[in-house]
Amino acid sequence: MGIRFILMVNKQGQTRLAQYYEWLTLEERRALEGEIVRKCLARNEQQCSFVEHRNYKIVYRRYASLFFLVGVDNDENELAILEFIHLLVETMDRHFGNVCELDIMFHLEKAHFMLEEMVMNGSIVETSKTNILSPIQLMDKAS
Repeated sequence: MGIRFILMVNKQGQTRLAQYYEWLTLEERRALEGEIVRKCLARNEQQCSFVEHRNYKIVYRRYASLFFLVGVDNDENELAILEFIHLLVETMDRHFGNVCELDIMFHLEKAHFMLEEMVMNGSIVETSKTNILSPIQLMDKAS
């Protein structure tokens, strides 16, 4: 299993979306998120986007007011995960039109659905934006 968790966090450190692919208690998740968010938000733009924390490698990227943080195994390819983060943002941009924090907050179920279409059990299974968004567009038409 490659991806352990995906977090979307604003500049104040508030978690807007969290998806875990391994079992952690609520207390463990809260502690892990706090530690990782403090560590990543404290870094400046000249530093690289990879941080090692506990037994994870954290790959993160900032888009506008949101930080996308992905926790992976230590043997995972960092550049591939950066590309995955970019694909996730592009997919959300295509659906929401320049995705922002409010889009995630008000359409949390759609954001989770996009992640579920892209990642299954910690492995990336879909990279086509059209294939990811077509079920969501069908749901939008039906409602």
